[in-house]
Amino acid sequence: MMIIKAEVINQPQSGEYKEKIYDISSRWNSQSWTWIKFTNDDLTEWCGNFRGLPRDVAVSKKYNSVLVLTSDYLYRLDSVSEELVEYESQPQYQDLTVTTLGDFIIADYYNIEIIKSTLEDKISVDSPIKMDTIKFHGWSNNKLAITCDEFLNWDNHVELKLDGETLEITLKDSNKF
Repeated sequence: MMIIKAEVINQPQSGEYKEKIYDISSRWNSQSWTWIKFTNDDLTEWCGNFRGLPRDVAVSKKYNSVLVLTSDYLYRLDSVSEELVEYESQPQYQDLTVTTLGDFIIADYYNIEIIKSTLEDKISVDSPIKMDTIKFHGWSNNKLAITCDEFLNWDNHVELKLDGETLEITLKDSNKF
């Protein structure tokens, strides 16, 4: 069995799903929790509880991995064993997605990185401008729509796109919203 889908959900009714708690003991933990509903390839559904407020979740078949991003941690699960493989504490990341080729893309306020097979395996993506307040807006024709402000020029709201194959960021044709 293997996880093929994952989504952030509200806290489920007790007993609605088989639940698994992914908790990391630290005195810095918040009291908040995130619930993720997983769907396996046999279409069974189950729920994972993760420490921190919800940010996002992404599944990569290429790396047999699931990344769960909360305010407290960036978790990486093995999508076959469903076990926690590694994590990062107090992540500054705000956004997470995955390309059609299975590479994870993650952003903090100022930078976008590609995550390959492990959380240490990160590649910074060059941008045509210095970015601030980066937000992902979904995929269309294998291009990720991104908005941001130009760093130190916050009146300049910029639209960018990231190519899902070349992993290059370019300015969208027009900067008008």
